[in-house]
Amino acid sequence: MNLLQVRDLETHFISRDIDNRVRIAHALNGITFDVEEGEILGIVGETGAGKSLTAQSVVGLLRPPARIVGGQVRFEGRDLLTMSEDDLNAIRGNDIAMVVQNPRTSLDPLSRIGDQLIRIRRAHSESSEAEARSRAVEMMTAVGIPDPELRLSAWPHELSGGMAQRVLIAMALMNEPKLLIADEPTTGLDVTVQAQILELLRDLVTRMNMGAIIITHDLGVVANFCDRMAVMFAGGIVETGTVGDVFENPAHPYTSNLVDATPERLKIGRKAVFGGAPPDLYNLPDGCHHRDRCRFAREECSTPPPLREVGLKHVARCHFAGELPETAQ
Repeated sequence: MNLLQVRDLETHFISRDIDNRVRIAHALNGITFDVEEGEILGIVGETGAGKSLTAQSVVGLLRPPARIVGGQVRFEGRDLLTMSEDDLNAIRGNDIAMVVQNPRTSLDPLSRIGDQLIRIRRAHSESSEAEARSRAVEMMTAVGIPDPELRLSAWPHELSGGMAQRVLIAMALMNEPKLLIADEPTTGLDVTVQAQILELLRDLVTRMNMGAIIITHDLGVVANFCDRMAVMFAGGIVETGTVGDVFENPAHPYTSNLVDATPERLKIGRKAVFGGAPPDLYNLPDGCHHRDRCRFAREECSTPPPLREVGLKHVARCHFAGELPETAQ
């Protein structure tokens, strides 16, 4: 069952220059994807591709000059973009929860861990303080924090980076969300702790039958912990499919470059080809936005590419999707 359906989502940054002329950055361009119960979708791409902005747009956490100008975001059939702020607040932190990338800036340094957990529970339910505290202990235990009763009285600065990240996950789970969005949840953690946190997320999604989105620039995270993946470039999704299909048969040139840049591919002599810089979102090129960096670019690429199906639930936005492996040879 689909928990989340995003269709043709467009987010712009609208501002004025020094001469008071309107400037529009096309930050998200027709984003479309689904998230089902019990699965993890990985959203991957280079810095500035629009990964975090996609999450912020979905849950309505944009700040000016960012503005959603089109599309639908349906959660359990309800369009979040047309909801009142009160209705949206009832869903945020309750049915949909987020884990952000820097626990040090997300935890309140002036409140003990237990107080923060209890406050979140009581803000979205009629729980008593005792009930909320019991739930906090339960969630701290679920995320693998030893001596949870003792840790409730700890201050954020007393926690290690990995422990603080586990606390953030416990906070996100306090109200039994149906969808969990994790934005670079392991940035700044050492490799061993990264693996522990991601294994924890994978286990929680399975046990609680949640849907989850992991936003990352690390293809290794996607390969090892996600079920499906969406590849973003210049504010658009250029390829989606199961992790196995996309890694084994990348259908878009940008995806092919990303896969070839993984350590496993480099070890067997593959070479990643990344030329140029991301396009200017204020002045996107006509046609395919990737064509100036694409080694397969042809005359047809001056027109917008269609979304082509290259396998079961495997699609890519490229005129030549599915032909790349043969062309590369």
